[in-house]
Amino acid sequence: MNVREIRPAPRVGIVSLGCPKATVDSERILTRLRQEGYRLSGDYAGADLVLVNTCGFLDSARRESLDAIGEALAENGRVIVTGCLGAEAEVITAEHPGVLAVTGPQQYDAVMEAVHAHLPPMHDPLVDLVPPHGLRLTPAHYAWLKIAEGCDNRCSFCIIPKLRGDLVSRPAGAVMREAEKLVAAGVQELLVVSQDTSAYGRDLKYAPSAWRGTEVRARFFDLARALGSLGAWVRLHYVYPYPHVDEVIALMGEGGVLPYLDIPFQHAAPGILKAMRRPANVDRTLDRIQAWRRACPDLAIRSSFIVGFPGETEDDFQLLLDWIAEAGIDRIAAFRYEDVVHAASRELPGHVPQEIKDERFHRLMMHAQDVSAARLSAKVGRTIEVLVDALDASGAIARSQWDAPEVDGVVRVTGEGLGVGQRRMVRVTGSDAYDLFAECV
Repeated sequence: MNVREIRPAPRVGIVSLGCPKATVDSERILTRLRQEGYRLSGDYAGADLVLVNTCGFLDSARRESLDAIGEALAENGRVIVTGCLGAEAEVITAEHPGVLAVTGPQQYDAVMEAVHAHLPPMHDPLVDLVPPHGLRLTPAHYAWLKIAEGCDNRCSFCIIPKLRGDLVSRPAGAVMREAEKLVAAGVQELLVVSQDTSAYGRDLKYAPSAWRGTEVRARFFDLARALGSLGAWVRLHYVYPYPHVDEVIALMGEGGVLPYLDIPFQHAAPGILKAMRRPANVDRTLDRIQAWRRACPDLAIRSSFIVGFPGETEDDFQLLLDWIAEAGIDRIAAFRYEDVVHAASRELPGHVPQEIKDERFHRLMMHAQDVSAARLSAKVGRTIEVLVDALDASGAIARSQWDAPEVDGVVRVTGEGLGVGQRRMVRVTGSDAYDLFAECV
């Protein structure tokens, strides 16, 4: 009788940096690795090779990526680099000549070729099983769903098109089949993400594709409506305030998708928005937001803003603070302007001193806290649905329809029988600047 020699399967570790879109890239790479029989390692010591998925959006992110590569080399020694900073291989190899290979963003085949070259696979179809929904880096009850790559916008501060190219949308049928697999696996929340989600399908001329014996158009509204039919929460990220977003607000009012929009407004002063190459008609945007809130009173808006952009005056900054309050922006991320390598904004006049950037950043965050506290206090006494993320000694840490994971607030719930991944009805009993407090109904 022949006895098959049992050898340990090669193990790969991964360090995943950057935005949710990069997280999805890491998940796709991990899924392909497992499909080919590789095992995954949670630490440097147990890995035969380490992948570092980098970010290159800001100079601070570039520095973090280069430091992470250095740490992986020091702790393990065998490192393959991929991701956005990988588009500038010379930057990586100049500081870390010992890396085994460098590939750019979304270059999944190139990553696998590099892994094969330096750590050949040992696939055994009898034991190397991968779940049909693939491998994920998020908890079991929520998942990022990437619907497109790249971006057609040319914002002066952004180098995403240089790193990831122009908009390339996935066919709607392919997105829906992936979403179905995730929901079948127990996912309770689908976090829809791309660089410009409301531009979805424009490159495909909104072409329909097959799903469940019918056809779904590659169009923002059609896709949102189809995703809403699956029974999971559907949360929309990185949406630009184009007029056709109005249609999706109606879906939110009907409960088809969560009343939540993540819109990167970036600023409110017309002159700054023009220098950023962003839509500069702030009055029209404010009118649209007010119309959205009339159609869907529960709508929460999350946004990001840049302070200290070249040419920003104190008047511009004050206008931004006033606009945030008038628009009622529920959740805010703020960034000090960085002179990103390759960004067109580097050439603009009127660069703001760092100490002024810092002072405006802190003022903005204090202002945002006040706006958030006021909006959350209005929810006390309501009965709402939450999704439980974790348990602690006093009950559960959950999120409402107004809270995306990791970046927004939480709902701290007291009560019995709570479990991670459950959706439960709770009564809001209190609030603070960012979080709600509730008890089970």
